[in-house]
Amino acid sequence: MKKLVQTQQAPAAMGPYSQAIAAGDFLFISGQIPLDPGGTLVAGDIRAQTERCLKNIKAILKEARLDFSHVVKTTVYMTDLTQFPAMNEVYAGRFKEPFPARAAVQVSALPKGVSIEIEALAVKSIK
Repeated sequence: MKKLVQTQQAPAAMGPYSQAIAAGDFLFISGQIPLDPGGTLVAGDIRAQTERCLKNIKAILKEARLDFSHVVKTTVYMTDLTQFPAMNEVYAGRFKEPFPARAAVQVSALPKGVSIEIEALAVKSIK
């Protein structure tokens, strides 16, 4: 059984997908790009864009009554991995040990021409 999770505190889905889907103890959060809740692109460097992506993830987690401590895996898509250290500084400020597993992948392009997209997988309870 799957359940839609969505909030107005993060940008609406731009296509045939959901902000997040809860299935059992898992919350699958779709990739978040640096759009504010109104759908406006965030101007600024990779730090500002990373912060906006993480704010969107935080809002979706909150809607599911979860927080960053529930995140077990993320995937970070970037158009330029030379910006990884700056992204990582912002990212590190949101998570505590034990840190989630993570993959970082350089891609040729992302929606709306942004530099970063972050998706996350959270678990409601760990037994």
